[in-house]
Amino acid sequence: MKLLQSYVDSVILNALEEDIHYVDVTTDYLLPEDHTSSAYYIAKADGVLCGLEIAKRVFELVGGDVEFKAYYKDGDKIRKGDKIAIMTGNSGTLLKGERTALNLLQHLSGIATATNRCVELVAGTKAQITDTRKTLPGLRRLQKYAVTIGGGKNHRYNLSEGAMLKDNHIDVYGGITPAVTALREKIGHMTKIEVEVRNLEELQEALDCRCEIIMLDNMSCEDMAEAVRITDGRALLEASGNVTEQNIAEIAKTGVDIISLGALTHSVQCFDISMRFEK
Repeated sequence: MKLLQSYVDSVILNALEEDIHYVDVTTDYLLPEDHTSSAYYIAKADGVLCGLEIAKRVFELVGGDVEFKAYYKDGDKIRKGDKIAIMTGNSGTLLKGERTALNLLQHLSGIATATNRCVELVAGTKAQITDTRKTLPGLRRLQKYAVTIGGGKNHRYNLSEGAMLKDNHIDVYGGITPAVTALREKIGHMTKIEVEVRNLEELQEALDCRCEIIMLDNMSCEDMAEAVRITDGRALLEASGNVTEQNIAEIAKTGVDIISLGALTHSVQCFDISMRFEK
């Protein structure tokens, strides 16, 4: 997955403007413009690295004049105590970019690490781990990139990608069958339909409508296993709702095709990385 540089730059520039605004009162008045330093990133936990090139770009945009030497790359597993990268150059650039770079690096590495744990927990099953649209405003592409770095896959990016009838759509329109029928009359041949179902009766209705993907919402593992048996390969089945690292392996063993987790992006714990300066 390749991120557009213009998008990455826009995220960084917005973050820098928010953090610095017009002057760094401490750094600008404390140090001469030609002051130089060396600093490095060090991992304070075990996990999967993500966002290192983005962190590097922060220092380029905030002032430049910094040599950035990376010892790892996105997707690498790192251990507590590993030195991830070393930065040498203008002290003002390093200090002004420190927090923005760390915020992005820690957040994206946290997503990649959490995703990788889930991927490993379902190893040996056919279940694929995916994200959702529960992302932070303005950071969706970065967050979904981090999911892929952790070994997961992306659900739809936005409302324009795929027709997804969730419970509220169905309740508003008056049922699964009329909603699917109305959609099929208008969408193009390239657009698939996913329907969210809450029980096995709704599952059967969605199957009768020939929906390509069916989301099993907050179902028990027993009902999901029965849904897999009933479906018999006629549609992809996605498990969603109340998925945790504690129950994800059990869910995967039911035979579902996809397990989606909003927690990968909306409430993930940041990966602990420090930036330290050489004295």
